[in-house]
Amino acid sequence: MTPARVTQLLQQVSGGDARAVDELTPLVYQELKRIAGGQLRRERPGHTLQATALVHEAYLKLVDQHETSWQNRAHFFGVAAQLMRRILLDYAKGRRRQKRGGGLARETLDEGLALSTDRTSELIEIDEALTRLEKLDPRQAKIVELRFFGGLSVEETAEAMGISSPTVKREWAMARAWLHRELASAEARGTPSD
Repeated sequence: MTPARVTQLLQQVSGGDARAVDELTPLVYQELKRIAGGQLRRERPGHTLQATALVHEAYLKLVDQHETSWQNRAHFFGVAAQLMRRILLDYAKGRRRQKRGGGLARETLDEGLALSTDRTSELIEIDEALTRLEKLDPRQAKIVELRFFGGLSVEETAEAMGISSPTVKREWAMARAWLHRELASAEARGTPSD
């Protein structure tokens, strides 16, 4: 199935066409599962939320957005990544309320962002840093969201945002450097991790 057909179905779903939802589901399911798997790989080992459950929860929210006019498949997957991030963040905040403390083993993941194997606190810290970045540079924050959380390629991110690939590469590099400094600064200040 072509990306153009997916875009056409997304537009029909936005218009409330229930038959389009039935045709769209198998076309986007594997990509949504890939995005969910990528996000869950960044989580702590033994995370109780499974990729399938994350996909289902996000998908239900996506197809229920009748007021959203889907531009294309990249836009759809970008919003999916954002929803999955929010679901995982809500899950992490709930877990944080239930469990406090614990030693965290450090490891480096995903192009220079230092994260621990217990991602509950780090996910919250990244979200807070991303919120600060959004106030400074909304475009860079959106690029981080699509690339880091959504797993979109440079080209897919450029398509979703309507900007050039070189711009995405440049803004992605600057945003990663800024986030790395923010996270290192938070760690140096002794911000509680859990």
